[in-house]
Amino acid sequence: MIPVPGFEGRRVAVFGLGRSGITAARALQAGGAVPVLWDDGVSGRMQAEAEGFVVEDLTRADWSGFAALVLSPGAPLTHPRPHWTVERAHAAGVPVIGDVELFARALDALPQSQRPRVVAITGTNGKSTTTALIGWVLKSAGLTVHIGGNIGIGVLALPAPTPDAVYVIEVSSYQLDLTTSFAPDVAILTNISPDHLDRHGGMEGYVAAKQRIFQAQGLEALALIGVDEAWGQGTANDLRTQGRRVCTVSTLSVIPGPDAQRSEPGTQAAEPVAEAWVPGSAAPPRNDGIEAAPGLLSLNGQLVANLSAARSLPGRHNAQNAAFAYAAARALGVSHEAAVEGLLTFPGLAHRMEAVGRLGGVRFINDSKGTNADAARQALASYPSVFWIAGGKAKEGGIDSLRDLFPRVTKAYLIGEAADAFAVTLADTPHVVAHTMERAVEQAAADAAKAGGEQVVLLSPACASFDQFPDFEVRGEAFRATVLALGAKPEPAA
Repeated sequence: MIPVPGFEGRRVAVFGLGRSGITAARALQAGGAVPVLWDDGVSGRMQAEAEGFVVEDLTRADWSGFAALVLSPGAPLTHPRPHWTVERAHAAGVPVIGDVELFARALDALPQSQRPRVVAITGTNGKSTTTALIGWVLKSAGLTVHIGGNIGIGVLALPAPTPDAVYVIEVSSYQLDLTTSFAPDVAILTNISPDHLDRHGGMEGYVAAKQRIFQAQGLEALALIGVDEAWGQGTANDLRTQGRRVCTVSTLSVIPGPDAQRSEPGTQAAEPVAEAWVPGSAAPPRNDGIEAAPGLLSLNGQLVANLSAARSLPGRHNAQNAAFAYAAARALGVSHEAAVEGLLTFPGLAHRMEAVGRLGGVRFINDSKGTNADAARQALASYPSVFWIAGGKAKEGGIDSLRDLFPRVTKAYLIGEAADAFAVTLADTPHVVAHTMERAVEQAAADAAKAGGEQVVLLSPACASFDQFPDFEVRGEAFRATVLALGAKPEPAA
């Protein structure tokens, strides 16, 4: 646990007693604060009481006595309308913050010589894989690494800071909205595409939330930014005008200009490539793209690694993730050789392009974390042909934006609430409404086996899971269980 100083003897309201809320309360108490907890659910309040915390109905509390409100990232800060605790806090002049901000303040309270280094990752897609990949590369190089935040362990539940440690933290747009002083040594924005627009009041608010990862960085810190779309390119340009250290990463043959809204189908290079400028290299970042080369990771025009040897990093999007990981590792002093070795030995992230088994010539790929169309695009583009399992609780726009990839779909198997709507979109593509995961896997496996040769059954739903499963992890495990029940054998580790 990371104790949070600065609130000694003062009352701090904590609303939302999920993983981040209860951990924040423990960290505040360890730092000398008096956390006052509340949750709309009885179970959360009962857990807090069992741990000996003060549990008080915040609807009746005197808000003038609070030093801060620590808000769960699941509670809306601004849209569709501010949560009632936010309204009470604002009326009383009480600052509203989150667990990542508490983490930042805990590190700021340390003497400079005792502070660990921090790598933070955000983005619409790819942030979890990039977080796990960076953590793997740094650990493989012998560094003391703690990984958490929006992935795995809540940030304040990580081990207490030591000078030799590196924290690798995934942060969501909800968490970033609740930060003011979070200043990572390396901040990464993987990409931006429309998502969570209801919580941020539209695309402008969503982009602004993502950009907050850079807001408190000093001039010596590094910003790593994906520029495959105009929002990333604009962010990079804005930071450069401020004199900031910026490293851009692209998988496009040509980086979009400032007037482009997003990369369009057909503008991307034919094979996975990535380019980044690594600080200290001889040349500045280029904006004209580089020649595509199958499976190669090129940084600043120089060959770094052949990613075809890294089975857990297929596709263009993983070339981008690898570029972020390589550049971050090098910025932290990891040697070229150790960074490349880490990339090539990465075992992959559960539920993100995860090879879960093989049955004869059929490979089963679990991309349950592909919860929107842009994420599914990355998965579909990684294979020349797939038997595709898709569906769930649809996001705005459904799968219309994926039409250019439908020729890669040998047949689709549709599940959940979105099945009928997706069937209409896929009218000219072979498909079947399977409804359930079990039926979809069984039908896809049978059809893939009949096709003969090497085939891929891909779960990449392009949807949220909440119609049939509690979360994407449970959905991915249901896919895995059904695949293994068919007799598929888990593939050996990379």
